[in-house]
Amino acid sequence: MFRPKSAAGNPLNEPGAALDLGAARRLVLEHGWNSTCYQILNPGIRHWFSQAGDAVVGYVPRHKTLVVAGAPVCRPERLAAVASEFEAQARSAGHRVCYVCAEERLDAIYKNSPRHARIVLGAQPVWDPARWEALAQLRRTVRQQLNRARNKGVHVEPVAPGDALHDAELRACVHDWLAARPLPPLHFLVEPFALDGVLDDRLILVARHARKAVAILVASPVPARDGYLIEQIARSTVAPNGTTELLIDHAMRSIAAQGRRYATLGLVALADELPGEMSRNPWWMRRLMALARAHANRFYNFRGLLQFRRKLGPERWEGVYAIVNEPAFTPAAFYDLGGAFSGISPALALAIGVEKAARQEIKWMAQRLRGIRG
Repeated sequence: MFRPKSAAGNPLNEPGAALDLGAARRLVLEHGWNSTCYQILNPGIRHWFSQAGDAVVGYVPRHKTLVVAGAPVCRPERLAAVASEFEAQARSAGHRVCYVCAEERLDAIYKNSPRHARIVLGAQPVWDPARWEALAQLRRTVRQQLNRARNKGVHVEPVAPGDALHDAELRACVHDWLAARPLPPLHFLVEPFALDGVLDDRLILVARHARKAVAILVASPVPARDGYLIEQIARSTVAPNGTTELLIDHAMRSIAAQGRRYATLGLVALADELPGEMSRNPWWMRRLMALARAHANRFYNFRGLLQFRRKLGPERWEGVYAIVNEPAFTPAAFYDLGGAFSGISPALALAIGVEKAARQEIKWMAQRLRGIRG
């Protein structure tokens, strides 16, 4: 149940952290359907359990909002009741609830509810791994990238979870990847330090070039859909072209070899792949998304991510939503949603990104001037 932590009213968890994590993992492996279900075991995410003990919600508190990772994890017939129980306890503690990266099941429950509002965040591409090999052969651009990496001597191998936990080379890949990104590290459902979380059930692949690790892929199980979410691909700056595609190719083949039939690369924010869905967002959200598409690409490569996933030829796209238990989705709820990912004020995170981008622009300009003078 919720208990006040301070005057701010942040909730505390009843059980200890170790007990929470073990119980949450058991429920995820039994009932996890949302593509982000296993990510509730990532560092920094709190756990709430239903009174019956048959459901878990992963969340982080941000001001007056409990930001939920995906949706409650439970049997499908219990989803509405569990969500209502969680929301009732949150409301009694003075919090709204916002489900982030919710998918079809929860959306179907709340889509027409007058007490809930939702926005479309984007879409996620989905493949049947059993058909990946034939698909990759048909896609010329995919074949070319795979051949580039192989011709450079890149090879991919699995890493046992126990070994990955203490592998300094893999962590160096992640840090190199983060250093090249303009924004501060994000967390919550895009946790860059997934190697610090529960690894037991994850698929971990490493790409090596000249015997050195140059990229890592982490995929998390989606048990109730018999598949995986490829949640992280961290590529160092020295990785040859095609390394990312080679990792995905090996992941798809590994998932297919297990007899699994579902794979996704997760949310592509702002992806308008479902006709008419984005137009249902509030006017301020549509305007914000338009500004992000036009001006925010230097901070987060929206267009590049969408083009890359399209190139891989997904079999379908699924809608990804944010749902709040209020009649309207307000900018305040969206701000708290952003704070769950940044871990700090979203405005401060953006300011840090602008400063870093400016330093990079100055560095590039100096290099160009030196080249002209030389």
